[in-house]
Amino acid sequence: MAVRPEGTPCWADAMFSDLEGAKRFYGHVLGWTFGESTSEYGNYTQAYADGRAAAAVVPPMPGQEGQSQWCLYFASPDAAATAGRIREHGGEVLMEPMQVGEFGTMCLAREPAGAVFGVWQAGVHEGFEAPPGQPGAFCWAEVFTRDPEKTDAFLPAVFPYTAKQMRDDAVDFRMFDIGGETVLGRMRMTEDFPPEVPSYVNVYFTVDDCDEAVARATGQGGILRFGPMDTPFGRFAALSDPQGANFSVIDVTTTAGELPQSDEVS
Repeated sequence: MAVRPEGTPCWADAMFSDLEGAKRFYGHVLGWTFGESTSEYGNYTQAYADGRAAAAVVPPMPGQEGQSQWCLYFASPDAAATAGRIREHGGEVLMEPMQVGEFGTMCLAREPAGAVFGVWQAGVHEGFEAPPGQPGAFCWAEVFTRDPEKTDAFLPAVFPYTAKQMRDDAVDFRMFDIGGETVLGRMRMTEDFPPEVPSYVNVYFTVDDCDEAVARATGQGGILRFGPMDTPFGRFAALSDPQGANFSVIDVTTTAGELPQSDEVS
């Protein structure tokens, strides 16, 4: 598998104070199996969809306990250079680029509107192995932001994105492309979101049947936040897991309606 183009989502992980609970929940909802935890890397535990790397779960480091959340990593050929651009364009580097053995180099950052994300410079670990259409695999992500003007200026300054704005008076939605392929969405957070919810990156995982996945999730203590809803991209629902991490599930084979029109943004 070739290393992904710069700016492409390439990996996702989340910290959970109850690691075994997280493994049970996501194993049941998404069908994940899990590798061995290694104390050398803080019990970082890889999740697999049909034997292919799909994400990872990890217990928090001492002093980092708190709300669980998914972190999406973007591919970079040079994490230090990316960290420099993050600072230069108003973002905050939360963790300086750090080499993780032979696996690669990671960096954590916050964009100007508050969403936390990661940067991954691949070594032997190149990121997602499970293809997007496979159940249990990562397939899409959106930055939910309270200040889209800041987010919209920041992302293409740090990564080589071109942008398109969806033509929809009801929704403020932007898409970011690399080489003609859309790799990321940006959604303006409305007043429907409680004021205490900060900007964040929402990750989508593929499922065979959205309604069944929702039933599995709520049966395991998850909370349905939105949906299920049919869209031109698939039938999806937004959920929170029992430890508070937000994520979405989508059945990309069940679609409805016409694809929306969009305009390129200069």
